[in-house]
Amino acid sequence: MRIVPDTSVIVDGRITDIVQEEEFKGSEVIIPEAVVSELEYQANRGRETGFNGLEELKNLQKLSKENIISITFVGRRPTLDEIALAKGGEIDAMIRSTAREHDALLVTSDRVQAEVARAQGLEVVYIQPEVLEYDKLEISKYFDKDTMSVHLKENVVPMAKKGKPGKIKLVKIGSKPLKRSEIHRMAREIVERAKSDLKSFIEIEMEGATVVQFREYRISIARPPFSEAMEITAVRPVAKVSLEDYSLSDELMERLRDTAKGIIIAGAPGAGKSTFAQAVAEFFSKEMNAIVKTMESPRDLQVGDEITQYAPIERDMQKTADILLLVRPDYTIYDELRKTRDFKIFADMRLAGVGMVGVVHATRPIDAIQRIIGRVELGMIPSIVDTTIFIEDGKIKAVYDISLTVKVPTGMVEADLARPVIEIRDFETGELVYEIYTYGEQTIVMEVSTVAGRKTPAQLIVEREIEKEFSKRLPPGKFKVELESDERARVWVEEKYIPQIIGKKGKTIEEIENNIGISINIEPLKKVEEKGLIKVPVDISGNYVVLEFGKDSIGVSYDILIDEEYLFTATVGKRGTIKIKKDIELAEMILDAVKKGVPIKARVRSET
Repeated sequence: MRIVPDTSVIVDGRITDIVQEEEFKGSEVIIPEAVVSELEYQANRGRETGFNGLEELKNLQKLSKENIISITFVGRRPTLDEIALAKGGEIDAMIRSTAREHDALLVTSDRVQAEVARAQGLEVVYIQPEVLEYDKLEISKYFDKDTMSVHLKENVVPMAKKGKPGKIKLVKIGSKPLKRSEIHRMAREIVERAKSDLKSFIEIEMEGATVVQFREYRISIARPPFSEAMEITAVRPVAKVSLEDYSLSDELMERLRDTAKGIIIAGAPGAGKSTFAQAVAEFFSKEMNAIVKTMESPRDLQVGDEITQYAPIERDMQKTADILLLVRPDYTIYDELRKTRDFKIFADMRLAGVGMVGVVHATRPIDAIQRIIGRVELGMIPSIVDTTIFIEDGKIKAVYDISLTVKVPTGMVEADLARPVIEIRDFETGELVYEIYTYGEQTIVMEVSTVAGRKTPAQLIVEREIEKEFSKRLPPGKFKVELESDERARVWVEEKYIPQIIGKKGKTIEEIENNIGISINIEPLKKVEEKGLIKVPVDISGNYVVLEFGKDSIGVSYDILIDEEYLFTATVGKRGTIKIKKDIELAEMILDAVKKGVPIKARVRSET
């Protein structure tokens, strides 16, 4: 009997079993060169399927040497264009032609290939995908009930992360380093089983990298040239929880039921974001009887069968979103938002009326909102995201409510400074935590501070804006800015630069005042005296904190004071400065004072 196997049945590793069955023993196995070329192409691109197929061809050669079968290679090599069009059926067509020319039986595990061959009158054996016992994966032996992830690399002892979010430890789970052959064997098994298991998928296959979702395991396989060595990383959720396990307040539960339609779940890697997202998805589906879908790449959320999990169509999540907008789910879980395109897709779906839950990497609660800024129009953020939930160590650490209002930002008093402001409040207490608004060309994300005796965030912004305007016109260190009130600022300028900053008929200073929106008084920098004290501009240069005195003070010794408290005495150097290394305590005290808005002052050291 003559047999022509196609690429699919060689890659999944079952042709060697088939040809040893009694019915096919002694068969002539005819391998089209088109199959070899396709496997070679995949292997050259670092794809596991290519290596698996070539390994299966070597197994067939062994059977041939044992006289169980005979093997021949026939046909021409396909062109690069034909290989590039393999997904369109060019290679499959060449394989069918080979079977027809040799009057052979076509063996395939590709359903489309089988149907087309039958339609052309060929004799076909279609090998249906097997449903194998997934717990028999070799890599599963490294997992126990506390294992979150397993990390295998050639020439390295196997490692695993054990525990639960917030209490995870990296431990050795073997006694000797793994060989490359061992890693390769496990990688091949993973890919083969993923092809034959109906609940498993090869999510990504690129040059040197393969990502497999095998039941609850998300497995990443890396090989050169992508990595310097063969490596397998397998991740598995260690807990499946419900919202009841989080002890949410009645107010938050009511919000999730009734008003929260744009939710961001944020947290650091391993904090438990996906576990919470799964709990939210199950709550929407089972408790609220809502239609819930997910958008994932790869698909690794562990959710019930009633929740459909979608991957990117043709590697494009926008196409998946287009389908979902036709399906019209009540809620969609988007895991994870990373790139600008992800945020825009999330925004489009939310504005189309779909309830959205996004998962975002963030180290602070506010970071989740900051990642949206610049990716969507600022004023649209509250329409896209109304609730952010920050997860840390598997627990909810903060919940923010996001809303839009028109007001004067905190710390500003002038009515004409009113503008749209996004308010971010602690959901449980109602306390205003952050404000987001535009000031000039900047988008400001400002923590609302109520610490007495310090400048408000808005005042610090105004000071920076004044410094920016003066820096356009004067050299660094030639002026000092101090905001005296919300309506007035005082700027000390080296005397020789005062005419330049005032301008002809006061036009320059008038332009600055109009740009900033407050009144500015100009005074000579060296005439700032109070009880014999002068205010000293502070700069940072490399590893030094620099006190600027000017060249007319070279050689003069000064007492340096913070808030009129003596700090130290030093002599002005050749460049008109006193320099202090940043890593000593004196420098830290000066920088801390500047940060708090406390002026640095100096007085001439008495000779007595």
